[in-house]
Amino acid sequence: MKNKVLIIDDAAFNREMLTEILEKEYEILTAEDGQKGIELLEIHQSEVGIVLLDLIMPVMDGYRVMEIMEEKGYLKHIPVLVISGEQAVAVERKCFDYGVTDFIRKPFDNELVMRRVRNMVDLFTYRNSLEEQVESQTMTLKRQYEMICKQADELRQQNEKITDILAEVVESRNLESGEHVKRVKSYTKILAEELMAACPEYNLTEEEVRIIESASAVHDIGKITIPDHILLKPGRLTDEEFDCMKSHTVKGCEVLDHIEGVWDERYKNYAYKICRHHHERFDGRGYPDQLAGDEIPIAAQIVSVADVYDALISERCYKKAFTKEQAFQMITNGECGTFSPKLMQCFQNAREKMENVSREV
Repeated sequence: MKNKVLIIDDAAFNREMLTEILEKEYEILTAEDGQKGIELLEIHQSEVGIVLLDLIMPVMDGYRVMEIMEEKGYLKHIPVLVISGEQAVAVERKCFDYGVTDFIRKPFDNELVMRRVRNMVDLFTYRNSLEEQVESQTMTLKRQYEMICKQADELRQQNEKITDILAEVVESRNLESGEHVKRVKSYTKILAEELMAACPEYNLTEEEVRIIESASAVHDIGKITIPDHILLKPGRLTDEEFDCMKSHTVKGCEVLDHIEGVWDERYKNYAYKICRHHHERFDGRGYPDQLAGDEIPIAAQIVSVADVYDALISERCYKKAFTKEQAFQMITNGECGTFSPKLMQCFQNAREKMENVSREV
């Protein structure tokens, strides 16, 4: 508790008079010069509620005391009441420039000193209490924020682990090269970042780009429900077989619907849209819902281009790999279905980055 008053004055008479005025309500500390006053303040700073300071003193004057108090941060929490015989207004202004709280000229009125001291101590005690409460609340909020961030990071890792496991399930059946999912994720990230920068109307954020990239891993999870004789058929599929193959979009969503209580809804929602709609086309000629234009979720549009690009440049059981140049031309010319013009512009801008990924992964 700050119940001590530090009186720094070289005149013994002034120290005694001030002590007599204040000792009924406060514990008094006295110093005959600034140096000793600072020494006492360093020892009792947590208990001193106010400093009564003279200006003209031997060894160390009041101005230097104020400078040291400012340097050490004491003035933020301990009020200073200058009691001086100086009459010049310039001196009073100088004291306030140093950061003192109030100024009383000698000779002083006893009741006035008592009231000024009481008011200043009460005011600073209240202010310091508020600051401590704010600091405490800030620390509490900081800890809660850090906890939330930790939980969010753990949830993110869990979400990504789930998608990776699901992707591995698909790969275990040798549907495509084991690197297909990694490349699609990389292409998805590149395209999503290009779109975020070029098309602010989609309101993509860095967090959403990261989620779309991760969720792209489950775009073909529904293929685990497709019979091997259709899935791995080296030749052309019959109409009936192709209808069965196309059902992987809907069946993939059924798989995702059975995963409950282990990932957050926002992440699952992106995965669901990507899984169901990555074969939709901008002109409405895709499947399963024949969505057109921006009825198709933008995440699914992005993954669609990434998936088609990798499918073209990769060798499959039913085809040889196309060159990167051929794949680029086939996609931009509409040979693989119609895509968003905005997305095609991003695809062209990102061509070099995507070709680098195809060589690295």
